[in-house]
Amino acid sequence: MNKEIKHKENHTRGMFYMEDDKGITSELTYTKKDNGVLVIDHTETRSELEGNGLASMLLERSIAYARENNYKIDPLCPFAEVKFDEHKEYRDVLAN
Repeated sequence: MNKEIKHKENHTRGMFYMEDDKGITSELTYTKKDNGVLVIDHTETRSELEGNGLASMLLERSIAYARENNYKIDPLCPFAEVKFDEHKEYRDVLAN
């Protein structure tokens, strides 16, 4: 399985994702706010691939992206919210 993380965005929305010959295997989408906050609003992994850590990889890439670009993250999606609770090392990019 290809675990290359791809990224695309425009002025208001973005997404990190992985794909294979059948299409997207896992995705994380966000909304960009004017105040420098990325609101993670959705994560999804194709059902037969769940449990392989793909969404966690995308979340970690989004955190690295936020750090590289001085963004904060609002983990609105339940998956991202739980991961932020579990990983105290993500707190530096957590929006207030």
